Amino acid sequence: MENQYGICRVAVAPLRADASDKAEIVSQLLFGDHVEIIQKEERWWLIQNGYDGYEGWMDFRQLAPISQDEFAAMHDCRLLAPLSFNNVLTAADGSAYHLSPASNLPFLKDGFCYAGEEKFKLNFEAYDNNAINFKDQVTDTAKFFQNIPYLWGGRHLFGLDCSGFTQTVFKMLGIKLNRDASQQAEQGELVGFLAECKAGDVAFFDNDEGRITHVGIMLSPNEIIHSSAKVKIDPIDDQGIFNKELGKYSHKLRIIKRFVE
Repeated sequence: MENQYGICRVAVAPLRADASDKAEIVSQLLFGDHVEIIQKEERWWLIQNGYDGYEGWMDFRQLAPISQDEFAAMHDCRLLAPLSFNNVLTAADGSAYHLSPASNLPFLKDGFCYAGEEKFKLNFEAYDNNAINFKDQVTDTAKFFQNIPYLWGGRHLFGLDCSGFTQTVFKMLGIKLNRDASQQAEQGELVGFLAECKAGDVAFFDNDEGRITHVGIMLSPNEIIHSSAKVKIDPIDDQGIFNKELGKYSHKLRIIKRFVE
């Protein structure tokens, strides 16, 4: 039977809205992301990310084949690339792969991880997101990504969109968030008032039509870190985020959710 599962074998791979290099990038896969293959059109495959269920088209050459059992085993991948700019894997041919934080390290054993049949040597210490304390580490984890530029669909170290930022921070902290802000807003428990916010609560913002279009992580009841132009810290009040550069409110507060009590 034709293989219907794969694993990302490059540091970052674009997921596109259509089967074309010119199509909009809707998200990205990082190294070690496991996928189910839904449809194939020449070199373009429609895949669904096993982590968050997100779908997009990608060049199949950026995937390595894996079995259904290997795909299932990846669901609890807890060993990740750490918060560092120097996460280097060495391939069998001696070439280097530079991984973004939160990239999976699949089937890690004796200092090597595997993407299908390909073997990669770790030149760094793996990060175990099972062994962290959310309350102690959420602020520093979020601040690590400060000044990374905003990129629509971005999930990597040189470009993050707003929900890619929150998803990545929470993955490092062992909590699975969905991909888009509107999907993330359906998770967690409601926080009634801004004044009750704790570090690590997640704030959501809507547009004039009432659709959730933006998300960020609360650092305190009056400060938020979010990706808008770049990952940055801005003041927030009951109206929303006040952008000093624009001299006005840039995002209208809708709801706040809590993921860890």
